[in-house]
Amino acid sequence: MALIPPVAPMLAEARRVLPPEGALPGGLVAEQKADGFRALVFARPGSVLIQSRRGSDLTPAFPDIAAAALALGEVLILDGELVVPHRGRLDFPELQRRARRRGRSAAEVAALHPAYLIVFDVLEAAGTERLARPYRERRALLEDLFARDVLGAPFTLCPNTTDRGTARWATLAGGNWSDYLAARRAAP
Repeated sequence: MALIPPVAPMLAEARRVLPPEGALPGGLVAEQKADGFRALVFARPGSVLIQSRRGSDLTPAFPDIAAAALALGEVLILDGELVVPHRGRLDFPELQRRARRRGRSAAEVAALHPAYLIVFDVLEAAGTERLARPYRERRALLEDLFARDVLGAPFTLCPNTTDRGTARWATLAGGNWSDYLAARRAAP
């Protein structure tokens, strides 16, 4: 059964301290939170919708992401974080300016300040809803979509880790998303 928007995204929990070893069914998987807008991308043949966390239509504000989603060639619903890198950092104010643009203005600013979708989940693929499937299975499917080049720039795979030391560092230190996006953009 296909998902029909609006869909309420699953929300992560911010933690100051990692849960004890073995406390989470399926184990610990940590992802860094990017400074952006949560978005679900509904890609279907001939149509695309970019939905905000609260259910608003962001499609007109992000024509670059919409065009890439239309070109996918597969029915997918992706869950991720819209970001705009600028001058070596993720630029939340620039992302906010992008979100207010429509029409020609949105296309012009997209050319100057392209957006990316850092994808951390796939909710539907090939017309099959995946929400009830275990996270590890959905993650394997998502990694396969990137490995087969179904997904590429402006979509980028959200790094994750099951290593507690790395997870502790990522939650405390941050890291540099702009460097990561630049490396993804340069990758063949």
